[in-house]
Amino acid sequence: MAKGAPGADRKHAVKRKTQAPLVYRLLGRVFTTFIALLIFGLVGVQFARVIRDNVALARELHATRHEISALQARRRWQMRELRRLSNPEGAVPDIHDRLRMTRPNEAIIFVSPAPSPAS
Repeated sequence: MAKGAPGADRKHAVKRKTQAPLVYRLLGRVFTTFIALLIFGLVGVQFARVIRDNVALARELHATRHEISALQARRRWQMRELRRLSNPEGAVPDIHDRLRMTRPNEAIIFVSPAPSPAS
């Protein structure tokens, strides 16, 4: 026992062995945290892109529906005009206005607007 107590050298060896795994554990945790943040960031970016695309598609759908309703209204108006012009009596006002034609014993009278008082 002249050399000293058994395990006296062991204390330094234990400290050396525990310091290296602490560094590895810390580096492992930092790396794991970095990977987790990277994955969450990528998922967040993809989620934001999908939301942006959905909003753009919703606007496009709204515009298309508005255009469809406008075209349907225009078609209804055109069908009314077609029915009116198919009837000879309904076509008479257009014949008078556009072609300046009259029936026998009819006359077209043009009325001009009244002059302004400053003239």
